[in-house]
Amino acid sequence: MQIAVHLANMTLPGGPPALARTLADTAKAADEGGVDTLTVMDHWFQMEQLGGPDLPMLEGYSLLTFLAAHTSRVQLGTLVTGITYRHPGLLAKVVTTLDILSQGRAMLGVGAAWYEREHQGLGVPYPSTSERFERLEETIKICRQMFGDDEGPYEGTHYRLAETLNNPQTISRPGPPLMIGGSGEKKTLKLVARYADMCNLFATGVDEVAHKIDVLKGHCETEQRDPATIKTTIIGAADPVADVDAFLGEMERYAALGVEQVFVGPAGSDPVEWTEKLAETVIPRLREI
Repeated sequence: MQIAVHLANMTLPGGPPALARTLADTAKAADEGGVDTLTVMDHWFQMEQLGGPDLPMLEGYSLLTFLAAHTSRVQLGTLVTGITYRHPGLLAKVVTTLDILSQGRAMLGVGAAWYEREHQGLGVPYPSTSERFERLEETIKICRQMFGDDEGPYEGTHYRLAETLNNPQTISRPGPPLMIGGSGEKKTLKLVARYADMCNLFATGVDEVAHKIDVLKGHCETEQRDPATIKTTIIGAADPVADVDAFLGEMERYAALGVEQVFVGPAGSDPVEWTEKLAETVIPRLREI
């Protein structure tokens, strides 16, 4: 079973002047310690459940490009990009830049966006839920077209591109792996079955995740897609460093469902030390599951 470290907390010792060094050292510890994927949030304001906008938050892709310079192996991406934040043609270019500068280590994570306050706060349009999902599907189509050989126009309901030119092209072929985040059964998981290389489900319990996987398999049958071609990942598990045995026991139950990767986040005030402990005490045993 694989592990990913998700960096959501930017309230770290030393404040903003120390963020660059702390985040670089955390990324190095993850890269050298065997972490498979390193992700950051793509938010402009810190989420309410993690303290809200009074706490610091960095722009996701600038941070990922910085972390790419301090790593050599780990996969890099957002968990996940709200499609309202960037025009899809520009998003494809941003992800391509990350892929090239990281030597093919980019992942494209996308979702329909949900944090209305940051949209209103910074003047970003926040369409209805149904329109955001329509835009999500068009964004996926545009990115796939720009990562491919078709440089012609794209004509959608919400987006129209005269040229889907993307030069230079991504190192990853046929483009960075696509993750669609979320567990919505009617829309999100249907889009996963239709387009995604990876899904990301909330670790709300083995029974609930089993149900979501069954729903995804149903959508795959409708889409004539082999569900085995979709990498199933989860986020929200307990701190693995705090109780290694309990965490590994839980991961065995998730792995039995077909879950291949778990996303966890540093606990406490020292993400470097936490990541080093993760590499020492958890990753070698998790690999055996």
